[in-house]
Amino acid sequence: LPKADTNLTLWRADLTEEGSFDEAIEGCHGVFHVATPMDFESKDPENEIIKPTIEGVLGIIKSCAKAKTVKRLVFTSSAGTVNVQEHQLPVYNEDNWSDLDFINSKKMTAWMYFVSKTLAEKAAWEAAKENNIDFISIIPTLVVGPFIMPTLPPSLITALSLITGNEAHYGIIKQCQYVHLDDLCKSHIFLYENPKAGGRYICSSHDATIHDLAKMIREKWPEYNVPTEFKGIEKDLPVVSFSSKKLIHMGFEFKYTFEDMLKGAIDTCREKGLLPYSTDIPPNDHTKSLLPNSIEIEAKTANDHTRGFLPYSGEIEA
Repeated sequence: LPKADTNLTLWRADLTEEGSFDEAIEGCHGVFHVATPMDFESKDPENEIIKPTIEGVLGIIKSCAKAKTVKRLVFTSSAGTVNVQEHQLPVYNEDNWSDLDFINSKKMTAWMYFVSKTLAEKAAWEAAKENNIDFISIIPTLVVGPFIMPTLPPSLITALSLITGNEAHYGIIKQCQYVHLDDLCKSHIFLYENPKAGGRYICSSHDATIHDLAKMIREKWPEYNVPTEFKGIEKDLPVVSFSSKKLIHMGFEFKYTFEDMLKGAIDTCREKGLLPYSTDIPPNDHTKSLLPNSIEIEAKTANDHTRGFLPYSGEIEA
């Protein structure tokens, strides 16, 4: 990583161990909490996904309070906290929350992730208030772009499912929203540094139906044979939008196009042997790999001392 020799230190901590983040956070002015368990095939989602996610953010808030130096905690939430419900609205904003009863009754792909992130964010807001922590949550939609981990990030298992033929994820991209990884990272720094920032912020730059995504891939990467029709999905789907109006009104500007996102993801996958150069060549057996355990990073800037907890990939999860 660029500047890793001077700007990066590693700390051991575990979301399931309260107090394990104390040493890493001690003396910090800002903390970015962006890691979360992401195993959509977990055999014990309650103990492997849901509880660690909730206990993790609560433990980090306690560590921030104990440090007495943290000016702001920025938490990466998820679109899964906003629009997972039986009937989709045309537009979603920061006031919307997913329907936990619906999620638990349907148990769709990634249901445990939606539950964990929703419960964790709600618990975090209460704990931050109790501990007098300046807390901000950022709600990214599906995160797409280049990555550094050796296996396929969970968000790209979904975003590239039309290429890999992973039909279990078609329901997620049926009416989906997207953001480039770099835009998302920059939004975290932007909101951390802006003294007027407060509350929840949706971070999403593009909306697309599964048909829009398929058309883009067919036009830009014709070497991939993506479907033109999808069983159980109507052709005339309306777009479901996530409004980033609040973030944009703060002065934030998105840089990357929808094509930029896909190109960065596809190019990186090809370079790592995770995706064939055409659908005539079978990919390596990595397309279902999930994120490994998280590690912690420390980033120092000229005027501040800020530490963030990121997935091993360097990618922020969606």
